[in-house]
Formats: sequence, C-alpha cells, structure tokens
Amino acid sequence: MEQITSAQNAKIKHANKLKKKKERDKSGLVLVEGTHLIDEAVKSRLTIKQLFIVEPERFDIELIEAAEEQYQINFKVAEALSGTVTPQGIFAIIEKPDVSKQVEVAKQVLLLDRIQDPGNLGTLIRTADAAALDLIVMSPGSADPFQDKVLRASQGSVFHLPIISQDIKEFVQDFDGPVYGTALDNAINFNEVESQEKFGLLLGNEGQGVDPELLEYTTQRLTIPMYGEAESLNVAIAGSILIYKLKG
Repeated sequence: MEQITSAQNAKIKHANKLKKKKERDKSGLVLVEGTHLIDEAVKSRLTIKQLFIVEPERFDIELIEAAEEQYQINFKVAEALSGTVTPQGIFAIIEKPDVSKQVEVAKQVLLLDRIQDPGNLGTLIRTADAAALDLIVMSPGSADPFQDKVLRASQGSVFHLPIISQDIKEFVQDFDGPVYGTALDNAINFNEVESQEKFGLLLGNEGQGVDPELLEYTTQRLTIPMYGEAESLNVAIAGSILIYKLKG
C-alpha cells in the first residue's frame, strides 16, 4: 500500500477541496470520514474511489479492498483531512449516488424548504430512511446533505435514499398525490389526518417556517398542538412525528 506522509500531497489536497460544496457539486465526489459512514457507503454499493488509512491493520480487509485505490497516511495527514477534533483514522472519497430513476417512481416524499441546520437535516434524513420514504426534495438554500456534519448526523442514511435539490413548487405541481405543509394558520391538528399510501410532507426553515407561497400549493396545512408552555417543536422533531403519522 502506497504511503502518503505530507498534507501537501496532491491527493490529500484534492480530498480537502471536497470539503467545499462547490467542489462536491462539480466533481460528483464526497469526502467521508469514519468506519461507519464508509461501511454504509459500501453497503449501498457506491463507488469508493480512494481510501486513506492511518493503521490498516485495525480495519476489516473487505472494507479496504472495496476501494479502487488505498493509501496509508500518518496522523498528521489524518488531522489535515479530519472534520473532527479527534480523527478516526480512515477516510474515503466516494462517488455520489445516481438517483434519477428512483425519483420518477417516488410515492412518499419529504420536501424541505431551506432547512439550514446540519443537525436538523441529518436527523430528518435519518428519520426518512427509518420510515422508508422514497425521496427527499430540498429547495435551494438548504444545507448540503453531503457536508461532513450532515453526514455524521444522518449516520449514513444519506446513502440509503435519493436526495435531490429542486424547486419545490415545480415538484409539487407535478406530484400526483396530497401534499401536507406545516403551518400555524388555517391548519388542522395532525391527528385528524389518516395515513397515506402516497403523500408529500413539506417542512420549513427553522426560523421562518414554510415559505407562504409554497403553502398555497399544499393540499392541507397541519399543526402539532402544544399542550405545555413550549412555543414550538424543533423542525426535526416535528418532522419525525408527522412522517410517522402519514406513514401509518
């Protein structure tokens, strides 16, 4: 296995460029850190282009051999690649999944309007995965699902279901099913809605909620009642409740 001992190595510089969304979008590649995330990418049959490992003997040989190229790095290089305080000692460059065919047949869809907090986005992706939704559609202005913090929060679920960036209004206009949006005004208690075989669930920005213009395209507005003194629920918690309610 070829060794890389400098953070100035061209391959390491290229990997570090993938920390920027612009580079990920242009190349179709993602930098992933940690055994669990890389293992989930392998299970999802994504292409592992390069693997960088501090101590190869610590990792499963099948995981290592799943990569097209493998490199042994030292701890200093790992620190340069890592997005955490304590590097996990294994990194991979993977190809983003091709989701075009899955989008066309999606029946249960999560629509996200400018969700910007990586933790919230990762949690929603993980919940959508757990509930076996078919698709996540994200509006421009949302956090990138392939940034490091979202990847960690999703626990690898980002590799399990298709996620696309698209104008939500356009998607809803073409969607053949009811679309529910979260709102306070002109909304019904979510408990009044039955589970659906086909649906879209629209969640909005943490501070501003769903864009009022988008709400005009929804079939029904839903609200979750507050029985205590809290003013509202975190969007990831609210979204999780509604996903499972609609899923049934």
